[in-house]
Amino acid sequence: MSRSEDPTLVFTDGAAKGNPGPGGWGVIIVMSDDMVCELGGGSPHTTNNKMELSGAIAALAQVADRPNLVAVYTDSTYLIQGITKWVWGWRRNGWRTAAGGEVLNRELWQRLFDLVGARPPKSLEWRWVRGHVGTPGNERADEIAVAFALQKPANLYRGPLTGYRVDIHTVPENTALPKRDVSSTGTKARSKAAAYSYLSVVDGVPMRHTSWTECERRVRGQSNARFKKATSAADEAAILRGWGVALR
Repeated sequence: MSRSEDPTLVFTDGAAKGNPGPGGWGVIIVMSDDMVCELGGGSPHTTNNKMELSGAIAALAQVADRPNLVAVYTDSTYLIQGITKWVWGWRRNGWRTAAGGEVLNRELWQRLFDLVGARPPKSLEWRWVRGHVGTPGNERADEIAVAFALQKPANLYRGPLTGYRVDIHTVPENTALPKRDVSSTGTKARSKAAAYSYLSVVDGVPMRHTSWTECERRVRGQSNARFKKATSAADEAAILRGWGVALR
């Protein structure tokens, strides 16, 4: 395969603190010529789903003039299920759900649908990665999204792959969707799961919290902070491993 036929790699993620609350999205694009472009943005009052959609829209708009294969990596089953399955039924039903209600985030879905439809046939693949398990591209996209959600925009990289600090080509072999990770309303199962703990890292120092309020208090105003809800001991360990830190 010549370099011109190499796929363009995209990692995208969204975050909202409060859901609704301040949110952000992050994107990494690796072009076939080994140039890297990071993108990010946010809103003071939004939802996680809106930010997931906004990141994907920004990414596809950025690569709209590239006819080669675009492989989009995301941890959002809502995004993948919506654009590959649900959107067809929504359009047939006049942008109504199967239950008759209005489709949430319709304008964003329409914009994404138009961008996908404008691409050449078979030039787009949606690839799912589990979030917070250390996949470098997913972790960096999340880092950008969280920074914008905290209204502390990240320093976005644009330049050659040789100067990029993220091991962007390390991805899982299996990128198929999990069978049951999202409800029919598009709400992430992770969001519904009870919290095992809340984790934060400030200046490289990790801490476990018993409540979201306590965790938020620690990271508020800290430009280099990271924080996540863990749903189990294994999930907690995976998050910390992905961050490259360990609790003492």
